[in-house]
Amino acid sequence: MARTGYNLARFDLLSVRLAVSCAQSGSLTAAARESHLALAAASRRIHELEDALGGPLFERHARGLTVTAAGRVFVKHGLALLQTLEQMGAEMADLHQGVARHVRLCASTAAINQFLPPLLAEYAKREPQVRIDLEEQVSDAAAAALRDGRADVGVFVEGPDVSGLQVQVFRNDELVVVLPRRHRLAGKSRLAFADALDEDWISLNTGAAMLQRQQEAALAANRPFRLRMQVRSFDAVCHLVASGFGLAVLPKAAALPIVRAMNLDWRPLADAWARRRILVATAASPEPAAQALVDFLVQPSQAANARRRKKQ
Repeated sequence: MARTGYNLARFDLLSVRLAVSCAQSGSLTAAARESHLALAAASRRIHELEDALGGPLFERHARGLTVTAAGRVFVKHGLALLQTLEQMGAEMADLHQGVARHVRLCASTAAINQFLPPLLAEYAKREPQVRIDLEEQVSDAAAAALRDGRADVGVFVEGPDVSGLQVQVFRNDELVVVLPRRHRLAGKSRLAFADALDEDWISLNTGAAMLQRQQEAALAANRPFRLRMQVRSFDAVCHLVASGFGLAVLPKAAALPIVRAMNLDWRPLADAWARRRILVATAASPEPAAQALVDFLVQPSQAANARRRKKQ
């Protein structure tokens, strides 16, 4: 009969942590020291793991250890296991200190840079028994984390697949072009994105909603999109623009303080896709703590909509 699994009962957390440490340091001696084990005991634990898995996790050589293909798989899952256990321990400790619930919030860079920090600070004061664990991701990754169950609440720019999710509008924002001072395209009127496609561009990493809209607009214009550099933050984007590497498209509210601080220029975009909706989403049946956070986050949007209806 084909072997379908491993004797997981032979694994223990100390051995898993030891193997991860070996992979990170490339040295059994260093890993044994970090794990407070004698070298012989550490070596025996690694051999027992390898026996249970049916193959070597490391190649031994004079300079230390090299991770095998099996070792890379083990370390990937071992790290996830250890991180989950550490998170569980932190949440259990918080329970003893009066924190009743952790809510995992995954949000896009645009949502964090423009809207979330003051709201989360206010919510922490209102609900001190709830701990918000915030992770920053591009919009595609934020939505994926929610669909995969790695987040309880997601806040991201409209665009990723939201099938099976419960979605509301959180905020609206506007994209602008950020340019070096006295650039040939500097001006106050709205600029069509297609009219700037001869330029080099700086953007966030793949999966960012802004980058996707730019790529789609260039494709619709049957023009190449000259993406020169990709970075993780709005600050880094603006530093590269200031250094003359290219132009960038950024959310107006987040970009203007940086533009002023770096003596850059900006121009509004004429394209319809430059006006965006930022969504807040949960699973179809969220837990009460997640739903309570969502209800708090969308309150200002609901109030603004009510004021607009009264004016009409």
